[in-house]
Amino acid sequence: MCRLFGLTAGDQRVKATFWLLDAPDSLDEQSHRNPDGCGVAGFDPSGHVELHKAPVAAWDDPDFGNAARSLTSTTFVAHVRHATTGVRSYENTHPFTDGDVAFAHNGALGNLNLVEEQLGEYRRVVHGDTDSERMFALIVKETAAHSGDLTAGIAAAVSWLASHVPVLSLNLIVVTPTEMWVLRYPLTNELYLLDRDSGGHRGDQHLHGVGQHGGIRIRSSDLRERRAIVAASEPIDENPAWQILASGELVHVNHRLEIDRHAVIDHPPRHLLSLSG
Repeated sequence: MCRLFGLTAGDQRVKATFWLLDAPDSLDEQSHRNPDGCGVAGFDPSGHVELHKAPVAAWDDPDFGNAARSLTSTTFVAHVRHATTGVRSYENTHPFTDGDVAFAHNGALGNLNLVEEQLGEYRRVVHGDTDSERMFALIVKETAAHSGDLTAGIAAAVSWLASHVPVLSLNLIVVTPTEMWVLRYPLTNELYLLDRDSGGHRGDQHLHGVGQHGGIRIRSSDLRERRAIVAASEPIDENPAWQILASGELVHVNHRLEIDRHAVIDHPPRHLLSLSG
């Protein structure tokens, strides 16, 4: 199953190199188990999306490594893919974007013909074959219907999907230049949140961890003086403060790094999609 990563440092521009390449369970490491595509999106100082993705494993993609080392942004979303719907192609590789919104998904949903009927003119957002991109298009549609409120748009889209189509998992991360949203639904796949104070839990720490192959300690000073909120499909480093989200819980982090956590759906999907189905 795919893996997600998201980060926001509020209004501070940072790099995500530690999490993408150097941490004990970085996305580069996770891509050995999820080899069907990789991508990372952030935003330039003007708020325009900077997107780097390819239908290959992150560990085997020099461009992913280059982007992970050089990209600076206030928010990030990244993804390594284990394909369930759609062939390996650029169009089917996460993250997906529309304007100043970037999105990645971990899971699966069915009855895509019904989803496309629901999209109407927002079928324009879809360029590939995946269920994930159609889910994103539904979020874009519902956000527009709720006057640009992404929190309401995500909640409405997830509620509709849970009621109308088979669902395995709708875990997602959405970012704009100033905000991040993280949703876990239902319990099928895990999703974690880390509120990392500047300097870590002792106040003076660099990012650090044992290297992927053991022995070497990895250090990064980028967030020593900056707080950041991180979301991931599994804990990426050794920090004990990772918290698992509840099913149906939507986390919204604004540009001041204020966190709002609340349930947007409190019941299981009407049709739970099995791994074999």
